[in-house]
Formats: sequence, structure tokens, C-alpha cells
Amino acid sequence: MQEITEILVEYIKENQNKLYRIAFSYTKEEESALDIVQESIEKALKNIHQLKTTEYIKTWFYRILINESLQYVKKNKKLIMYSIDDLEKNIYWEEDIQKDDIDIYKCVQKLNDKLKTVIILRFFEDMKIEEIAKVTNTNVNTVKSRLYKALEELKKAVEK
Repeated sequence: MQEITEILVEYIKENQNKLYRIAFSYTKEEESALDIVQESIEKALKNIHQLKTTEYIKTWFYRILINESLQYVKKNKKLIMYSIDDLEKNIYWEEDIQKDDIDIYKCVQKLNDKLKTVIILRFFEDMKIEEIAKVTNTNVNTVKSRLYKALEELKKAVEK
């Protein structure tokens, strides 16, 4: 059990920026995103005994993180405003953000939570469809249909 805990802690350290970005994509608030990551880490450490093999650490932790993010959004049914300046100045982004990236990001934020989750995991986190199915606890065909629908909605938004 000690070994799997150490592997989880190492995974979290190596991926802290990615984890923050995912939480931020739901909250659009730095403090709230940091709180969600912290709560996810606490929950993962408390429930580490449920993880049978280290092979599934990534999908297992992403599921916890996304569930915590969605719970936050449901609890705080307020409109969270953000500006392009906030995104451009955010120190947690790994790469330089281009204007086109911000426009696409803003379009993704307008999708419903299920579609947004699939897009974020597939294109921003570079997960395979099978991994997304595990994280979202849905079947592969559902992920594919959500991905297709989300891409169609994004295409319409970008054309406007």
C-alpha cells in the first residue's frame, strides 16, 4: 500500500499543472481550482485502498478530479466571469497561449459539462477515447457520440 501511495504522490507532483488546468476549465477561478485539486488529492489519498493496480492511477485520479469539479459547479450555480487577460496572465499554463487558443477555449467553455469534459480530456489532455470512457464512467460509444456532437457545436460556434 505504501508503494502505491508513493506512486500516486509522484503522479500528482508530475501532473500538477494539468490537474489545475482541468479544474480551472470548470471553475474559471484560480482559488476554486486550487481548492478542487487539493480536495481531489485528499479524496484520492483517503481512498487509495480502492485502487487495485498502479496502471489505472491516471484515469482513477482524473475521475475524482472531474467529479469534484462538477460538484463545485453544481454547488455554485453562479455565473463565473473571466476575461482574456486572466487567461493570458495565468501562470499555471505550460505553453504560451495564442489568441486562437483562447477563442477556442472560450467556445469549449460554452459547451454543456458532458461535452466539455470529453473535449478537454481528448484535445487538451490528449487522452484516448478508451481512457475518457474510464474517467467519465461511460462506454466508448457514448464518448464517441459526445465527441462528435461537441465538435459539431464547436464548428458552428467558430463559423459564427
